[in-house]
Amino acid sequence: MTHREVDVLAIGAGPANLALAAAIEECGSTELAESTLLLEQAPDIKWQRDLLMPWARSQVSFLKDLVTLRNPRSKFSFLSFLHDHGRLDHFVNLGTFHPYRWEFSDYLQWVATSLERVQIRYSARAAGITADRDSNDAITGWTVTLTDGDTIHCRDLVIGGGRDARIPEPFADLPPDRVIHSSTYRGRIAEIPKDQPLRAVVVGGAQSAAEMFYALHENLPQSQITMVVRSIGLQNYQTSKFVNELFFPSFVDDFYDTPQEVRSQVLDEMRFTNYAGLAPPFLDELYTMLYRNRMLGAQRSEVRAMTEVTGARIEDNDVVLDLRDRKTGKESPLRCDLVLLGTGYDTRMPALVRDLAEHAGLDSVSVSRNYRVDLGASSPGAVYLQGVNEATHGIADSLISVLAHRSHDIVTDLLTRRSTAEAGAAR
Repeated sequence: MTHREVDVLAIGAGPANLALAAAIEECGSTELAESTLLLEQAPDIKWQRDLLMPWARSQVSFLKDLVTLRNPRSKFSFLSFLHDHGRLDHFVNLGTFHPYRWEFSDYLQWVATSLERVQIRYSARAAGITADRDSNDAITGWTVTLTDGDTIHCRDLVIGGGRDARIPEPFADLPPDRVIHSSTYRGRIAEIPKDQPLRAVVVGGAQSAAEMFYALHENLPQSQITMVVRSIGLQNYQTSKFVNELFFPSFVDDFYDTPQEVRSQVLDEMRFTNYAGLAPPFLDELYTMLYRNRMLGAQRSEVRAMTEVTGARIEDNDVVLDLRDRKTGKESPLRCDLVLLGTGYDTRMPALVRDLAEHAGLDSVSVSRNYRVDLGASSPGAVYLQGVNEATHGIADSLISVLAHRSHDIVTDLLTRRSTAEAGAAR
């Protein structure tokens, strides 16, 4: 077991904290950059690791990469990545703003290896966080304990590991080997023999559910596949250019200054821009696949719309789902071998943040415009949250659209606090 001291510790080396790392390297403070460490629980960096199907695309323009909207001249841009790999001409020739997901994932790993001062520690998972306090009980920093027993102390902590998977109540008591959440899809599906004939049911009506449904036709080609959708049918994302202005980084200011009840209304109205629909090109491809299978007689899959799962249990070694037809109210059982959940993520703060708040003595988690948790004015240490602030910063907070500007906001706050502290010490 070892102990290490750093100035800034960022948990998670996904897009959010990699954007922050790039911003720190470019902020002009060598001291801050050389005392910043990112922790990544995996041995490498993959974006949406378990949904990296070869045909899956990003739904966001490559210009909304980690840095371009903050600094178009940054060496960490997606275009710099393509140029560095000799792929710029070929990508331009595709005529698209939407790279393949695996290509954007490769870009993230390239950014990580291109960092010159900020360090990344791989295969490092945080097991617990405790607040360090002075004699006046003010928080001066944080001690993070890793699963291998090592400890790291920092003054400022940044949590950017994403939300926890949402397992709806009807599925909570099913055996773990019978349920696959989209966050573990590729790893889990690879453990099943490809020629094994299974009855698989995909639950959910958004992008992740539809991608699993589509992928299962290749991953388990001998299986019967059913998709259960509560809504009237699979639907497009809202992609109006007028609506998309709500993903501008400048909209964060407007949203943050809006009364809470109005924020809730806006978030509800924006559901179909991200959480309750599919990218239009993929929706067309999915429908075409089902049409082709139907016309060629390979009818081994179906989409059951306006249907909800009211219960789930094991019976005679089958998973039995109780389905309710929303049109008629009739309930009927559906027997299957495997359930795949495209049910998204828990809207609460991640368990790691809730545990931290408890140890810090916080009754609730309140985040400033610059993403800093309110610990009280007298606390020299700070904690910043990335990607979990939709309620105060808008629906784009969990997406890559605002990464570049958000990292600028956090770095500005980090530097301002240090400058203020140094000025105070000099008096």
